[in-house]
Amino acid sequence: MENEEHKILIETIKKEVKKDIGKQNQIAGAIIIAGIIIAGAIMLSGGSKSATKAIVNLSDIKIKSVSADEHILGNPNAKVIVVEYSDTECPFSKRFHDTMNQVIAKNPNVAWVYRPYPIAQLHSKAPHEAEATECAYEQGGNEIFWKYIDEVYLKTGSNNSLDPAMLPIIAKDVGLDVTAFNACLDSGKYTTKVETTVNEIGPLETQLLNAGILKQGEGLGTPTSFILKKGKIVEFIHGAEPFESVMPKIEKALK
Repeated sequence: MENEEHKILIETIKKEVKKDIGKQNQIAGAIIIAGIIIAGAIMLSGGSKSATKAIVNLSDIKIKSVSADEHILGNPNAKVIVVEYSDTECPFSKRFHDTMNQVIAKNPNVAWVYRPYPIAQLHSKAPHEAEATECAYEQGGNEIFWKYIDEVYLKTGSNNSLDPAMLPIIAKDVGLDVTAFNACLDSGKYTTKVETTVNEIGPLETQLLNAGILKQGEGLGTPTSFILKKGKIVEFIHGAEPFESVMPKIEKALK
């Protein structure tokens, strides 16, 4: 009887040992799996970092150089130049236009370059208006260009509200030959020039996205402006920032 009980005891011990071994194997397996998951996460993290494009300085972003035949208000040799991409039918461009007029009036060391960026998908009249400003420039140079565009912003409520019939009326108001103006506008001779400027936005968007300045899915609307110093971008003005916001950026660039 004692031997039989001994045998039963031994068999019970063997079963418990097997259970313990099984549990240990499960624990060991779990540890191994966890290790694989962690290692995989580290590898994926490393891969993500290597795939992410490096953040660059604003000065590394390439923008078309300012040329003498552009629409420049202020001293063309100024220490700081603000390059604005604008849409005459955009209410925010209209607001920022007033801001920039204040900036130029108070800062002889700042120049303002206006580049047309009519967003036809939003404002179908804007491309034609941009061509009208070019026709004004053809006749009267920079002085008349700025008078003309001031009047366009003054007389439009934005968002496609300007009657095209107003374009030659504005031309007359700023002293242009209306017949020559209409002939220029009807010819479409500046369509390509406006489209070329609009096409500059795509590469700029890509660079700003890669630099982490724009978020994925965020595009450049109007107005979009860059502060240049010695031809290099030093500050970015996104949208219709007020005078109180723009001036500190300009003052920083002037130092």
